[in-house]
Amino acid sequence: VQLQASGGGLVQAGDSLRLSCAASGRTFSGYTVGWFRQAPGKEREFVAAVRWSGGYTYYADSVKGRFTISRDNSANTVNLQMNSLIPEDAADYYCAASRRVIMSAIKISQYYDYWGQGTQVTVSS
Repeated sequence: VQLQASGGGLVQAGDSLRLSCAASGRTFSGYTVGWFRQAPGKEREFVAAVRWSGGYTYYADSVKGRFTISRDNSANTVNLQMNSLIPEDAADYYCAASRRVIMSAIKISQYYDYWGQGTQVTVSS
């Protein structure tokens, strides 16, 4: 499956952004789709994930209550609604997909086999 991430941009602290991850080649059915981010000089970190089957969602503590991950069956996309953005949210955001990741490993990037290109999010204070 090929992934295309979009929606990044420059916003002010407190603003919102919506990222989208579109799949081509096949549907997301049976996949877990996650969002990760990487800021300059930092390691890639888990942000959120959704299991396509059942719609179960998972979040990093740092974004819980501010970010919402959702799936759009008709459009075969996964969206990440980011509200109340803070400067610490600034990073390149990547979507990733996996058919083999288990719940205990859902935050581990190595368990995701397909990656989209990054989309940059900049948050000014």
